[in-house]
Amino acid sequence: MERVDHLADERNKAEFNVDDMKIVWAGSRHAFDVSNRISRLVANDPIFEKSKRAVMRRKELFKNTLRKSVHAWKMINELRLSDEEGIKLRSFMDQPGFLDLHWGMFVPALKGQGTEEQQHKWLSLANKMQIIGCYAQTELGHGSNVQGLETTATFDPKTDQFIIHSPTQTSSKWWPGGLGKVSTHAVVYARLITNGKDHGVHGFIVQLRSLDDHSPLPGITVGDIGMKFGNGAYNSMDNGFLMFDHFRIPRDQMLMRLSKVTREGKYVASDVPRQLVYGTMVYVRQSIVSNASTALARAVCIATRYSAVRRQFGSQDGGIETQVIDYKTQQNRLFPLLASAYAFRFVGEWLKWLYT
Repeated sequence: MERVDHLADERNKAEFNVDDMKIVWAGSRHAFDVSNRISRLVANDPIFEKSKRAVMRRKELFKNTLRKSVHAWKMINELRLSDEEGIKLRSFMDQPGFLDLHWGMFVPALKGQGTEEQQHKWLSLANKMQIIGCYAQTELGHGSNVQGLETTATFDPKTDQFIIHSPTQTSSKWWPGGLGKVSTHAVVYARLITNGKDHGVHGFIVQLRSLDDHSPLPGITVGDIGMKFGNGAYNSMDNGFLMFDHFRIPRDQMLMRLSKVTREGKYVASDVPRQLVYGTMVYVRQSIVSNASTALARAVCIATRYSAVRRQFGSQDGGIETQVIDYKTQQNRLFPLLASAYAFRFVGEWLKWLYT
């Protein structure tokens, strides 16, 4: 049978300018150029190869993720990539790992909730990956209901320290990415208590593991929660659990841009709205919309291309069969999803603009 390039035929039927649509999808000519250049950089690097990822065992997959993450960080530094280019490179690596939480939640939390002095101290370490951070908010008993968190941070005026404690099993931090095996530090969300009064949930910078041998510090129980459902799925990420047993940190490790505790134990609120304590999570929520668009776009692209190539039934007198994409039932399945991918993309960009 004569070879037919069905995709070329379908593409020639387009009633819009494909190159213009690429710019629309990317958001701008600049964004498209960056995306195109970085995607080629990743595609041509054998370290980022992923064809065997779905059949890897968890331990092998996790090691593979570490190898790619280290290589990505090395490339970012050697090529002197900008923040925008670095984000794109990690995105095209297409393998969830600790870098996502370090750059996507830990660093933004420091920027959004830390004072200038705290940012100077901690961001200088985080930006050089001299410490690796995660975002420890969700607990076994409470997730989106932040006000229900049970972990406590009680101020001790005698020592000028906060005592971080997990009073119940349900107060265990549960699911933070990067926590299970990699992170040395975390922004921990706990109920601030001074002089017996509960001031609600605040963020604290907490070291979890030794910078010498990576062992958990005394008073901290931390580990990996194990396999997640699905072959491959999110198993490249070391989602973890964390409990504190009266673990002490210096007072200046409370993130104090929004509110602070004085040496005497007095709670002082700033003029900045306290709702900003949720800013990092809001940022992640808006990015989920864009990520959903990307994931859906990939899936519907594969399905649409295959539907154009695959032929079933409709042959007359031994002739060529009908392309699956020409069946109305198939179109009813695919086209709404294709439209949704574009809708999610545009809404995601709008939410990003709204957030910033």
